[in-house]
Amino acid sequence: MFEMPPPSPRTAGHKQKVLIFGAGNFGSCLADHLGDSLHEVFMWSRDEGIVNYFNLHRKHPQFLKDHVFPHSVQAVGPGFPATQMVQSMDVLLFAIPTQGVRETLTSLKPTLNLDKLPLLIFVNKGIEIGTQALTLDIIADTCGPKVARVATFISGPSFAKEIVKRQPTSVSVASLSEEHALKASDVFHQPWFRYTGDDPIGVELAGALKNVYAIATGIADGLGFENNTRAMLITRGLAEMTRIGTAYGASPLTFLSLAGVGDLFLTCSSSSSRNYTVGYRLGKGEKLSYIIETLGSVAEGVSTSKGLQEVLDGLGISAPIANAVYDVLHGGMEVETRARELLSLPPLKELDLPSVGRPARALLEKLGLAV
Repeated sequence: MFEMPPPSPRTAGHKQKVLIFGAGNFGSCLADHLGDSLHEVFMWSRDEGIVNYFNLHRKHPQFLKDHVFPHSVQAVGPGFPATQMVQSMDVLLFAIPTQGVRETLTSLKPTLNLDKLPLLIFVNKGIEIGTQALTLDIIADTCGPKVARVATFISGPSFAKEIVKRQPTSVSVASLSEEHALKASDVFHQPWFRYTGDDPIGVELAGALKNVYAIATGIADGLGFENNTRAMLITRGLAEMTRIGTAYGASPLTFLSLAGVGDLFLTCSSSSSRNYTVGYRLGKGEKLSYIIETLGSVAEGVSTSKGLQEVLDGLGISAPIANAVYDVLHGGMEVETRARELLSLPPLKELDLPSVGRPARALLEKLGLAV
């Protein structure tokens, strides 16, 4: 199997202290990558068992179990990181489910020195239930507009198990501050973290929405449909994502990026995807509650589907596939029945973009940016 060569030594002066909130599959993968890039990495977990096991064995007891992590990575917790530790960091990286971001940032806010902020990087992908908030909005609510304006987001086609094998991977890095997006790219210092952009709202939406369409594709495969159907769902899913994003106020071009069609294609076409797996098992007749209980990790598409439905209701946007996924996950409809209904819809115009909507403008105004 082809593997990337070990990373070359970093340029002097670029070693940084990184605190990662979250020790799940992707958080631990990024900890490994950053530690192997000669950063000093601290990975926070609420689970004392994970902390102790990791520091003793240099392995994660739940994810990437056979992988040996570099000694530059240390697990910390279960108590929330103290002010002194937070303020000694160069980078804070958040790899926690979207539904837990507000609680974590609320705890973090008193420890931040707003006059000397570390670089904040977010890799979660979802929409908050109840508020319909993107992470950028949550940051503004909890830590203030100043912090939100410099927050950075990473999203794209990147399975954790392939990153730790150093297989070629590229992702999108976006921020309202180009300076901070470039800094985030430099922190990772590898060829696959090299694409920067200025549309964090679009990158967030793309990363969140693709999980919903991965569930749809998994359902179709579970029902026994084959390649034509998968191609149809990926293509129509991209059209829905672009329509939703444009109505929200994101750039439609963002959905043609690594964070958009790149991540959508990967997540919809591999059994390594947790969201695809949820859909596939639903298509095979398993109950959602049992799937979630036995999945072993969080599939953000399940909660995102609920938040997305609230967004769609507010925007008045047509998104038949997303609506169908919501009905199956949260509306109690049988998979086969909802699939037949979806296929029975009248013909629609294949490509159309709504006028740019209000949510993004309102969010930028909250951040004190001219629209």
